[in-house]
Amino acid sequence: MENKKRRFRFRFTIGNKILAGFLAVMVLFVINATIIFLTGNQIDNVVSKSAEVVRPSKDAINEFVLVVERYQKLITSWVYLQTNDENKNSLKLLVNHEYPALKERIENLKNTWDVDSQKTIVDTVFKSFERVQKYAEDQITTQLISFESYEDGITKLLAEDVLESTINPQLEEILVDLKGLAHAQTTRNAISDEELISSSKRLRNITLILAGITILLGLMSAYLLMRAITRPVNFLKDVVVKLGKGELVEDKQTKFSNDEIGEMATAMDNLVSGLKATTHFAENIGKGNYSSDFKPLSEHDVLGNALINMRNNLARVAEDDAKRNWATEGLAKFGEILRSNTNDLEKLADEIITNLVKYLKANQGALYIMDDETGDEPTMSMKACYAWDKKKFIDHKIHKGEGLAGQAWQEGDIVYLTDVPQNYIKISSGLGDANPTAILIVPLKVNEQIFGVVEIASFNTFADYEMEFVQKIAESIASTISSVKINARTQRLLEESQEMTEQMRAQEEEMRQNMEELQATQEEMQRNQSETEGTMQALNTSLSMAEYDVEGKLSKINPNYLSLLGYTQNEVIGEHHRIFVSKEEKNSEEYRQFWRDLEAGKARKGVFKRLSRKGEVVTMRSYFSPVKGRAGEVLRIMEISVEA
Repeated sequence: MENKKRRFRFRFTIGNKILAGFLAVMVLFVINATIIFLTGNQIDNVVSKSAEVVRPSKDAINEFVLVVERYQKLITSWVYLQTNDENKNSLKLLVNHEYPALKERIENLKNTWDVDSQKTIVDTVFKSFERVQKYAEDQITTQLISFESYEDGITKLLAEDVLESTINPQLEEILVDLKGLAHAQTTRNAISDEELISSSKRLRNITLILAGITILLGLMSAYLLMRAITRPVNFLKDVVVKLGKGELVEDKQTKFSNDEIGEMATAMDNLVSGLKATTHFAENIGKGNYSSDFKPLSEHDVLGNALINMRNNLARVAEDDAKRNWATEGLAKFGEILRSNTNDLEKLADEIITNLVKYLKANQGALYIMDDETGDEPTMSMKACYAWDKKKFIDHKIHKGEGLAGQAWQEGDIVYLTDVPQNYIKISSGLGDANPTAILIVPLKVNEQIFGVVEIASFNTFADYEMEFVQKIAESIASTISSVKINARTQRLLEESQEMTEQMRAQEEEMRQNMEELQATQEEMQRNQSETEGTMQALNTSLSMAEYDVEGKLSKINPNYLSLLGYTQNEVIGEHHRIFVSKEEKNSEEYRQFWRDLEAGKARKGVFKRLSRKGEVVTMRSYFSPVKGRAGEVLRIMEISVEA
């Protein structure tokens, strides 16, 4: 036992094996990276030095050689070419700007040189070149500055002698020193390039060697891991495949090392045991035994927890199905009761409350129905009851809002009490009486119209599905009560209709006689109307006639009137009567009063002077008569006139 514990404590796990292999690879990788880093750093130093010191120094020295050569050419041109101003300006630019800038650049690079002799040569060259510049300035550029100085033979001869004997030899010496220095810089640049190439080759060789070692070590680690891991895993895989096919393996049939694979084997044994328990639990669920116990392997057991949830869901569904079937059967039962008792309201109410109390397994019940009498305030009365003291409630009418039943009627919603007052109601039996535990009051409502209330008392509380069932039944009861009342009302109206039919038959003969008298009267009126139309036609032919609205605008006029005044109908229709009168008359108060009287319903007559279309005065005897409606209002004004 002690050896087993010690072996377990110091076991070389799969993770350790993999970690050891990766550590070896990582060590090689670190060594490789270190060497590559150091070599790369060396290469970077060489490249940096070559880019920042060697190559710029070589380029600067070569540029210095070019500057000296250009100076030599330009100073020679100054001596021998009088009119070459471009070269003179180039010489000044070289001395004053290009050379100082180049000198500053070389001075900065010189500080990074390793060879002191090269620094000395550069300093010497700078001094020599500057002495040459100073001497040339004193003897040449300041002497040969004008046309007269060039024409002066002695001055020019002296300048040529200085150039050939002093300046050019010194410049040649400077060029020799600079070219030697340039060669040294070129040699140094070549050495730097060789060092760079050598370092790159060394880095490549080291990388290839370390890569080979890393690959070899990786292959060895993979082989060892395959022996330690792959074979046992393949065996466990075969077991898992069998489990995937539904086979429950009883024996591992092999020994495993004391590592994770051993733990996997133990976990597999637990899995097989758990699958057996799960299978037994699933069989119980399939048989409808939802009360069987089952303990999942852990709180993370997906299958076990899913089966428990399935059992709970199936139990809940079975319970819901039982409630639904109970409600469906109840609806069918009460539907048959309602269909078979549509003629007798008393019997219908008694059947409803009796069967409802029994179906709910309650103890008492009462059914209240709205009274048909129409008074100042609607009421309802108890129509039937079960195990209720009906004598106590004979002729008792409940008003809206009175008591719990009246409150349910007023609110149009159920009332459910579980804290029943002591003196509210008693459920009695031969051995005594007791207070109910719950009271359920449901209004009989359909299309928002209340037809009554059902009240049920029980020693047990009512479940939600039972209250929903009662609400559905209440709607059907209300609809049936409505139909029964409508049928009764229809029967009563039918009887009243038959009585009215007899009365109407007696009145029919009297109406027939009245119709005959009415027909004779209509014939007489038609004869009178014909005579009136003939009279109006004769008047219209012999007299001048016109009609005005209450404002005095002409609406109708006959041909006699138009012929008398010389107008056409289109010229006067819609115009005011004032077109027929003079300007003085139409502006007079008498004329305005004339139309106010007509508008007030007063007739006017007399002899009037009217103007024709040509302006001629026509004397007319006219009669103006307002035409009134049934309410006495003036509708229009008629004028009948003849020429006086």
